[in-house]
Amino acid sequence: MTGTTSKVEQSLGPYVEHLGLQFEQVSPDRVIAGWSVRGDLLQPHGILHGGVHCAVVESVASVAADCWLGDRGMVVGVSNATDFFLPATAANGRLTSTALPVHRGATHQVWVVETVDAVGSLVARGQVRLQNLR
Repeated sequence: MTGTTSKVEQSLGPYVEHLGLQFEQVSPDRVIAGWSVRGDLLQPHGILHGGVHCAVVESVASVAADCWLGDRGMVVGVSNATDFFLPATAANGRLTSTALPVHRGATHQVWVVETVDAVGSLVARGQVRLQNLR
């Protein structure tokens, strides 16, 4: 992993560990995490559960927002809207989720997170609004 280590990243907790997120780049301006589709993350039709996408989007955006805010406080998610474009199955291999800032203000931040498959096709895109708590 490159870049700054955020407070959130230091103690991600068991849920993020269960998702299998591996943070490859963490900085105040971009966070990249790799992860894989596993059988225990599938819905009954054999594709990745949409809630997993939402959880990944919020987790990656939260690490990014927290890294940017730094010692000035902590962040909490207040809105998460995620769209799904391609079904992800175990055959997709590794997925990569990248968070980029849309807005970083005194009280709120908005981050967009795009998830692509191993060949670079857009699988999901989410936007998270986070409140800065000082």
